[in-house]
Amino acid sequence: MSRVGLAPVEVPQGVEVTIGDNNLVTVKGPLGELTQEIKGEIAVEMKDGSLELSRANDQKQTRAYHGLYRSLINNMVEGVSKGYEKKLELVGVGYRAEAKGQQLELSLGFSHNVVFLLPGEIKVETLTERGKNPIVTLKSHDKQLIGQVCAKIRSLRKPEPYKGKGIRFVGEQIRRKAGKSASK
Repeated sequence: MSRVGLAPVEVPQGVEVTIGDNNLVTVKGPLGELTQEIKGEIAVEMKDGSLELSRANDQKQTRAYHGLYRSLINNMVEGVSKGYEKKLELVGVGYRAEAKGQQLELSLGFSHNVVFLLPGEIKVETLTERGKNPIVTLKSHDKQLIGQVCAKIRSLRKPEPYKGKGIRFVGEQIRRKAGKSASK
């Protein structure tokens, strides 16, 4: 059985946590501010510079919420203090990426370029070196938002198993398949 919910969430220097009415937890730090509403069965308390979560009963759903909200609050604290970064790699002949403010212009082998509008909380950088695949770096303080945006960008051209072309995370291993000629 998991004991994630029982572990306290350490609050680093420079991060301010407020617990409002209706169990609304707000975390402010040098990189931004995030809020999360907590279900009524879970109580959040500040003790000695760390947050502790406790549950009202031992029902299955309440135990699941206990670990979930502890992880969400921990991700919020880490996000506003350190931030999150994800890197995407464009693998394919002629694939290019260019950042223009909050717009990401991608050339993915379609008849036209794809322009992807990014939320204001996300900062984007592109790196194109000769002889290497273009890399798109996304940075944000919100882990859930950056993961959702990366998944949306990746869905524009998923990596295919035969040639390996597409958008993938840096370091991601794609399972390759043998082509038609290998079956004979």
